[in-house]
Amino acid sequence: MKELGAERIAEAVRALCVPANRTLPPDVENAVRAAHEAEPWPLAKATLGTLCRNLDAARETGLPICQDTGMACVFIELGQEVHITGGALEDAVNEGIRRGYTEGYLRKSVVADPIRRGNTGDNTPAVITVRVVPGEQLRITLAPKGFGSENMSRLAMLKPSDGEEGVRAFVLDTVRRAGPNPCPPVVVGVGIGGTFDRVALLAKRALLRPLGSCHPDPYYAKMEQELLCEINMLGIGPQGFGGQTTALGVQIETFPTHIAGLPVAVNISCHVTRHAEVVL
Repeated sequence: MKELGAERIAEAVRALCVPANRTLPPDVENAVRAAHEAEPWPLAKATLGTLCRNLDAARETGLPICQDTGMACVFIELGQEVHITGGALEDAVNEGIRRGYTEGYLRKSVVADPIRRGNTGDNTPAVITVRVVPGEQLRITLAPKGFGSENMSRLAMLKPSDGEEGVRAFVLDTVRRAGPNPCPPVVVGVGIGGTFDRVALLAKRALLRPLGSCHPDPYYAKMEQELLCEINMLGIGPQGFGGQTTALGVQIETFPTHIAGLPVAVNISCHVTRHAEVVL
């Protein structure tokens, strides 16, 4: 049994806040730069060049990549042999977000009530997802999610008879409807299966996969590549200015489902697909 203090967790989360908002994971940054090199349409190429310069400026100045520093989505893999002492896990995570966003001068975007609004002033509460796993480690992944792209996400409870074609049509329609609003080029997380709540989580978790990685099942790996090609043929392009780079990647996560259902969710992320993690 490993004991882990709540204060240590809070400090670990605090330390993730600024890096998660200042630099892209290498796989995402490499994809943006590769798209810039490959893009043949002049306006689209120039736009991607501006995005690359923005990444450089964020790294040099220490400022966020995007002014929308997002709602803090925190994914935790909790080893079943870990015992947390000195406080509650969720309280510790929220304290870390509070410190990190305040000390890092990151924009506070969370309102206390969805209808009556009222800014909480410290970007809490975070959206926390906990998965219990074997072992004596605690893995924390912070994924700030801006709402320009989040607002373009959709979920559908399809019929089993809709099949693969129904899923494909829903994904393409979602990206088409989103158009320039999510600041393309986008990363498209797709969840298929499970239940109403699980399928949305699948789509969100898909965005954490290394960009360019393939689904372990060749059937879904093929679907990812074909959807990426079809999305890039839509002609939306970087920031909606046309070209062949509407999406940097399509990543699918699946889960068994009920005989009567075919849930599908699409979680769209802009080119600033941020996340940082630590293992305690």
